[in-house]
Amino acid sequence: MGSGNWEVSGPPCGRPPRLPRGVHGQFRSAVCLSGLRWFRRFQEVTWTHLQSIASNYNVFYNIDVRFRSLAEESQAVAQAVNRSQASVQGELAQLKAWVRKLQCRSRKVDTRLRALDLTLGERSQQRARERKAHKAQRDALQDSLARLEGLVHSQGARLAALEGRLPVAHPGTAALGPALVPTPTQPEELGPTSLKLQRDRQELRAASEHGGPPQDSSAPLQGRREPPASGSHRVLSGTAPKDPRQQAWSPQVPGEICGVGPTLVFPNASTKNVVFLGPGFVTALRALSFCSWVRTASSRLGTLLSYATEDNDNKLMLHGRDSLLPGSIHFVIGDPAFRELPLQLLLDGQWHHICVIWTSTQGRYWLHVDRRLVATGSRFREGYEIPPGGSLVLGQEQDSVGGGFDSSEAFVGSMSGLAIWDRALVPGEVANLAIRKEFPTGAILMLANAALAGGFVQRANCTCLERCP
Repeated sequence: MGSGNWEVSGPPCGRPPRLPRGVHGQFRSAVCLSGLRWFRRFQEVTWTHLQSIASNYNVFYNIDVRFRSLAEESQAVAQAVNRSQASVQGELAQLKAWVRKLQCRSRKVDTRLRALDLTLGERSQQRARERKAHKAQRDALQDSLARLEGLVHSQGARLAALEGRLPVAHPGTAALGPALVPTPTQPEELGPTSLKLQRDRQELRAASEHGGPPQDSSAPLQGRREPPASGSHRVLSGTAPKDPRQQAWSPQVPGEICGVGPTLVFPNASTKNVVFLGPGFVTALRALSFCSWVRTASSRLGTLLSYATEDNDNKLMLHGRDSLLPGSIHFVIGDPAFRELPLQLLLDGQWHHICVIWTSTQGRYWLHVDRRLVATGSRFREGYEIPPGGSLVLGQEQDSVGGGFDSSEAFVGSMSGLAIWDRALVPGEVANLAIRKEFPTGAILMLANAALAGGFVQRANCTCLERCP
């Protein structure tokens, strides 16, 4: 079978019965030949069948190997899945523990929030009661102010009549007597409530001494001269004061403006001409007085003062630009609220003394030019506070904190004797300041605080303003 040749074994082919002898030999050879052919055919069929069986066996063997490999892989996958399940179960256990902790903490936080809400509710009720009490005090103060206004008007008429009877001193005549200097006293230690009451009294006194109609006066007041009034001030002599922030005042010379301190000259409308007043406002302001000597040779007024904070670049401004009417300036407090002030008198190229005064009490404001009240009004930012921490600039309008300047809004001219107070000056203080007789106390900013930021701005120390460039 291995060589492919089959050996036939069995009984030999015999002679069939009853056949002749010759025929018998032929028959035997034919039968033997036929059997051999049949056997060889069977051998070939069997060999083909065995070959197919062998090939099928090889295929089945490969399939078995594949099955074993797949079984091993599935076993490895199962082990990995088991490990992942164990890891996930561990992480889930940790998450459950964290969830329990968070629930416990959230319950504690809820308890604290409820307690805080209760406390805030009590505080809000207390603050509401305090606001109600403050409103009652404010109403009472306003009633007192209304009663004082009538007294002020009558006293003003009497003072005007007395002024008409006083003799007019000619230039060069000696003074009737020496100036009286009040003896300085040591101030007491005041608490916050006392300071607030003192500031309210100063605002009431300023409002009562200014007087004026309760509504805005659209037309300027011409030719009105304010009677002198007593206020918080000190008499200045020709010597330098002990306080370095105060200016040294020279004796008045007829026809000249002398001894008002340094002068800032803004020669052109360049956006580089900027002066910073530091450190700005360190506390919130409920009242403001801005006074300065101003001279301009331009046909318009630029921006004298600009105060910008992060939330509003126009918190406080004396704003002018070339698109406004000649001599017109916008007095802005907390943009967009503003009042238009008439300053046409400043366009003659001469030195003029201006004071812009505002108080949050009834929103009153006053504009003085050369001691005369030329505009006044009320209900302008009533109860408002100018916040601290901003940038205070002279000569430019800020569109951002410390920048964003526009040449069309720049000031061209000179400033001297500039000072800012956190209270409302009374008419007597304004008049004495304009004639260089007395400098009101309490100035929070002066030109001594000015810092030149560059450009062509010049600082000049002139004995008299008429001699300044």
